[in-house]
Amino acid sequence: MNTIKPIYISAFALLALVGCGASKQVSNTSTTGLVAISAPLNIAKKAPITENDLKRWSHLDIVSDTIPGMSVDKAYAELLKGKKGVPVIVGIVDSGVDIEHEDLKSVLWTNTKEIAGNGIDDDKNGYIDDIHGWNFLGDSTKENLEYERIIKDKTLVDDATYQAAKALNDKKVADAAAGKTRSEQMLETIAAGDAVLVKHFGKPVYTIEEVNAIVSQEPTTQKSKAAMQQMLSYGLPVAELKVAVQKQLDDQVALINGDNLKTDYRKVVGDNPNDITDTKYGNNNVMGPDKNEILHGTHVAGIVAQSRNNVLGGDGVANNVQILTVRAVPDGDEYDKDIALGIRYAVDNGAKVINGSFGKSFSPHKQWVYDAIKYAEKKDVLIVHAAGNDAKDIDYAENFPNDSEDKVTEFADNLITIGALNFEYGNKVVARFSNIGKINVDVFAPGVKIYATTPNNTYKYLQGTSMAAPNAAGVAALIRSYYPKLSAKQVKHILMDSGIAISTDVIVGGKANDTRSFTTLSKSGKIVNAYNALLMAEKMSK
Repeated sequence: MNTIKPIYISAFALLALVGCGASKQVSNTSTTGLVAISAPLNIAKKAPITENDLKRWSHLDIVSDTIPGMSVDKAYAELLKGKKGVPVIVGIVDSGVDIEHEDLKSVLWTNTKEIAGNGIDDDKNGYIDDIHGWNFLGDSTKENLEYERIIKDKTLVDDATYQAAKALNDKKVADAAAGKTRSEQMLETIAAGDAVLVKHFGKPVYTIEEVNAIVSQEPTTQKSKAAMQQMLSYGLPVAELKVAVQKQLDDQVALINGDNLKTDYRKVVGDNPNDITDTKYGNNNVMGPDKNEILHGTHVAGIVAQSRNNVLGGDGVANNVQILTVRAVPDGDEYDKDIALGIRYAVDNGAKVINGSFGKSFSPHKQWVYDAIKYAEKKDVLIVHAAGNDAKDIDYAENFPNDSEDKVTEFADNLITIGALNFEYGNKVVARFSNIGKINVDVFAPGVKIYATTPNNTYKYLQGTSMAAPNAAGVAALIRSYYPKLSAKQVKHILMDSGIAISTDVIVGGKANDTRSFTTLSKSGKIVNAYNALLMAEKMSK
């Protein structure tokens, strides 16, 4: 798990979410004569979700499958069959993308104006040999969080912001000190329990099902069974769990020792991150120096566009998509400069949709990003942004980037912010980690246990609003492909207005005692639905 960036959450960070009932939909007839999916009526889930359905639940239909997916399969079968769209470039501003992946290499954007490997900026766009995008991080992988950079250089912000950053660091150090003991105890529990069960089973690897089936009444075995049932409930195999907990412990020790404030990670990049005019930096290696560091971006790209119907892994939401990679999000907080220049790069190279599965609580140069968002709006580009995973109300909590300087009035209408859904409909349909906001979250999309591409021709489940955003971005790309005359602003409002409304009370932040009407959690009070969105796009295009 990437413990630095909070925009995606691995299986280790969340216990499995327990499901509840799904709902049937009442339907209305659209002006096209087709039936639009609308408000749910409570009915029970037909059956427990199967592994095959879980792998593509975000594509399923809330009526026929009783799963709160986006009705992507229904849209392809009933609305898009026999139709041809135009290619749409989708910018993935993220940690980097494995452009060699078997399920992505056929959907890459290629800069045809550039001659690969000649060391010349053939298209004179300021970036040499940018064949599949640009890497604004160079050979850097790790980075400080923004509050740490502020503590190291208080001239970046005003005194109030500096004091807020310092207070946050003090709290994190205190939490790390308390968490260190728990992590050490957890490692000891895993080691002891695993040793007993390995001996019991006579093999080094076993499953949670095998642990649950242990009938031995021997005290040590029973104690180990109980311990490993708890440990395995995190969703990771024992070997991976050990690695994850050890990394967590290492990070806690480093924080206690103040190591987070000692290293200048940016030095290797070679630019001045506080000078927006210093643009001659980075390189064309959009995978970066280490494929292990691009899991996040590779997964995000796959959700949008991994090749459909090729019997490999899963299917992307959109067909006819070209992925343009902007590597700008490190293991840590992104720099405002990299995001601003990355957005402009994607816009200037033809992106019609940009996905931003990143975010932070401090933004010293937020105006640079605001200007880039406005630039994208001027060029008719939609930006899809993850709402964040802190289970906070971002109408009050800081969350950058955004499209409002005062959290009330939008300065642009081309940025849409996405909250995350769980795969089981009912009062737990909102992902326990998802940020909310009646004003500053626009709509929700699937974000729990999303199966997609990961580096080196692998596929994994990940979860977070980082996964919800590209699900919505994929639907946006579908609309822009099949209805290219619609503007970015129109597509944004189609995603919001055509979604399925939920009016029931739901649990917020995973706290059973905190239930609120779903209508209060976002501006639209709806969940993205590809079928409805395409129906509305058809109507608007006429």
